[in-house]
Amino acid sequence: MTTSTDRRQTTPRGPLLLLLSFLVLAALMAVLLLIRPGAVDNLRTEGRSLLSGPDCVVRTTEGEMDLDRDEAERATTAAALQARGLEAPDSSDIDQAVLQALAGGASGGPGPVLSCRGTAPGDLPEQSLTDTGLTPRAEEVRTAMVEVFGEQSLGGFAPGGVGQGHGEESTHYDGRAIDVFFRPITEENQRDGWLLAQWLVAHAESLDIQYVIFDDQFWSAHIDRGQWHPYEAPPPANKILRHLDHVHVDVVRGRS
Repeated sequence: MTTSTDRRQTTPRGPLLLLLSFLVLAALMAVLLLIRPGAVDNLRTEGRSLLSGPDCVVRTTEGEMDLDRDEAERATTAAALQARGLEAPDSSDIDQAVLQALAGGASGGPGPVLSCRGTAPGDLPEQSLTDTGLTPRAEEVRTAMVEVFGEQSLGGFAPGGVGQGHGEESTHYDGRAIDVFFRPITEENQRDGWLLAQWLVAHAESLDIQYVIFDDQFWSAHIDRGQWHPYEAPPPANKILRHLDHVHVDVVRGRS
C-alpha cells in the first residue's frame, strides 16, 4: 500500500525544475529589455571591460595598452607639450606607441583613442563664482589647461556669470563650464581638440571634471565603465550644438 507521504516523495521533479528554469529565463529577458541597446557592449573596449580593469586604456596601432591614472596624466601632458615643441615630463616608462596615438588620433583620422574609468566625487562642497565668472574648481581647470596648452580661445563664462546663450540648466550658468574653441573645423584642429579632450579625461579625477564633450562624443565621470559615447545634440543640431568646433568641459557642482 502506498501512503500519501510516499506519493509526495516519489513525485517527479522534472516539471518543477522546468518551471523554475522558465522563470529565471523570463527574468533575464526582462532585465535585458530594460537595458538600452548597446549598453552591454559599452561595458567593454575591444572585448575588455573597464569595470574592474585598468584606470585607462589607449588604443594604438600595436593594440590596446593599459595605463594607470598617473601614466595617463603624464602621457597626455607629454603629447601636448611635445606638439608645442616644449620640454615634456619624463615618459620613458610609457610605450611610445601611446604618445603617437594620442598625438595622431585613431588610424582613420582624428578621434578618441584614450578612455578612463569615471570617478565622480560626492563629498565636495558647492562653490560660488569668482571674479572671472568661474567657480574655483573650474578656474583650476582653466589654469591647468593654459599651463600645458598655452593661451586658448575660451568662452562660456564672463565676470559676473553668464545667463543666456546655452541650453536650460546649463553648467555654464553656474560658472562650472568652459568652452575651448578649435575653429575653423579642419582635420588639424580636430586632432588638437581631441588631444585636449583626452588630456581632460586623463586629469578628470585630479581636477574634479564631470563632463567632456567634443565632436559628437561625450565622456562622463558618472559612468564607472568609462568610454566615449555618442552625444545627441538638441535641435537644430548644428556644428556648435554638436560641439564640432569646441571642447566643452565642466566640473562637479558639489553639495550645498
